[in-house]
Amino acid sequence: MWEFFVSTRYLLAKQKERFISLTGLISILGITVGVAALIVVIGVMSGFDEELQNKIMGMNAHLVIVTDTPIKETALTELRGIEAAADFVSGQAMVSSGKEAFGVLLRGVNSADEVKVTKINEYLKIGHLPAGDDEVVIGSELKKRFGLGIGGRLSILSLGSKKPIELKVCGIFTSGMYEYDLNLVMTNVNTAQRVLGLDKSISGVALRLDHPLEAPQIKNQLQKTLGYPYWVRTWMDMNRNLFAALKLEKLVMFIILTLIVLVACFNIASTLIMMVIEKTKDIGILKSIGAPNASIMKIFVLEGLLIGTIGSFIGGLGGLWIARLINKYPLVKIFGLQEIYYFDRLPVRIQATDFILVIGMAIVISLLATVYPAFKAARLNPVDALRYE
Repeated sequence: MWEFFVSTRYLLAKQKERFISLTGLISILGITVGVAALIVVIGVMSGFDEELQNKIMGMNAHLVIVTDTPIKETALTELRGIEAAADFVSGQAMVSSGKEAFGVLLRGVNSADEVKVTKINEYLKIGHLPAGDDEVVIGSELKKRFGLGIGGRLSILSLGSKKPIELKVCGIFTSGMYEYDLNLVMTNVNTAQRVLGLDKSISGVALRLDHPLEAPQIKNQLQKTLGYPYWVRTWMDMNRNLFAALKLEKLVMFIILTLIVLVACFNIASTLIMMVIEKTKDIGILKSIGAPNASIMKIFVLEGLLIGTIGSFIGGLGGLWIARLINKYPLVKIFGLQEIYYFDRLPVRIQATDFILVIGMAIVISLLATVYPAFKAARLNPVDALRYE
């Protein structure tokens, strides 16, 4: 294909046309930087999203049936897709130790069942889950606030209890989520019922699914089966605002960084326009010996496409390399951000679909940037081009 041969010759300009070659190199670098930045940022945000989902599903069940009427767990586990079920009691309470007092979410669980529906056992750093009455498990942030350790005591009170109840700390967990580690305390079902004044009633049933992403479909099925007065919520529903904010942030970052690629593509257009001016005589000669307008247009389209493709693939490989470095070295620990993010490394997850989308988008934008210069080259009159030669 002679048009491809000519376009590569124009891209690799000779000594006297080095300026054209330099502007082409700058265009390639612009695309490279934009694509690499897009891939790394989207990878980091996808990593945070995935890490956040794992932590949320670690402390929460995949599905929750809110009710004050007991449901037979065996009947639930027989339904397709449900792996385990556990009753729980929850409500707002006030805990105090010494002169300190703090509002928390109290969750009463059956320890043997709770480990089947959440990952609380994995997060328990010291001690054990409540084995008897008047024992409590607290988060690491609440431990710091009160200065409590295993065997420490705190008082708990709610609107449903007549007087404060003293509980003994039997375990401390660290989920990696600040809100849970500060605001959640766990005891057994009997103690929670006594604190909240619920007699023998429960707040709901927590369910673990075989496939967490199927939660919305199973929710609809359960809601139809159970009806009133049961209310089914998924782990996505319980954290809807958080996931919506992450999704919006990812979209905004994608748009902002796409502008970098767009600016680089304007460089491609300006490079090609300068090249059309520089190669006016060449275009005139080609047209005078019979080259059609389509071939002239194809030469400059191919040149712009080469710049975009080379820049995109180098940027893609660069983005993967940077992501690998971020995964390998503990940048969060190096910059002292571990207490904020609870990670010693930034979680980077580059999905194949994101990678292909970024590369494809950069190439398409590069291709669009060639349309005007290529059209101008094709419309050039050979007589005007050779008039003063």
